[in-house]
Amino acid sequence: MRLFILLIAAALSFVSFSEEREFNTPEKALSSFFPGATVKVENIVLSEEQRRRVEEIAKVPLDTRLISVYLVHKGGKVIAYGYVDTHRVRTHTESVLFVINTAGEIELVEVMSFNEPLEYMADENWLALFKGKTLGKDSVKLKRDIPNMTGATLTARALTNAARRALAIWKVLFEGKN
Repeated sequence: MRLFILLIAAALSFVSFSEEREFNTPEKALSSFFPGATVKVENIVLSEEQRRRVEEIAKVPLDTRLISVYLVHKGGKVIAYGYVDTHRVRTHTESVLFVINTAGEIELVEVMSFNEPLEYMADENWLALFKGKTLGKDSVKLKRDIPNMTGATLTARALTNAARRALAIWKVLFEGKN
């Protein structure tokens, strides 16, 4: 009986019960996605009018006026913008990096931190569905432009809302400024 309990204890020691997981930093992710580019963080305080426009365009709330944008420079000009959106999924948060090119299209979506159980986390294939999405040609709506994730509806909804928010921030702050 003791041997059985020891075997179970040993097996359980390999299982992580942590609901929290840190993955990468925005700077590292952007540097690996754009080799040879430099990444500069710019903190921007949106005016109340800008915040209202972001919410109107995204059709989801923006809880803060302080926005940190990662500007990716290569050859003396900005080639992409990164924005980390931290939001509640169910009871815990996730932080997701959205990389938007100068045309306003999502280039990359990468999970930076996921504090829900890992079985609810979006996989790379699902995240790749956002590539090329804009607010101009489609509205980035769950179950219409982006399929739902079986067993992780709350994650899918949170990520889709965050993508619209990221695109709306880009539109308000950077569209037409290149």
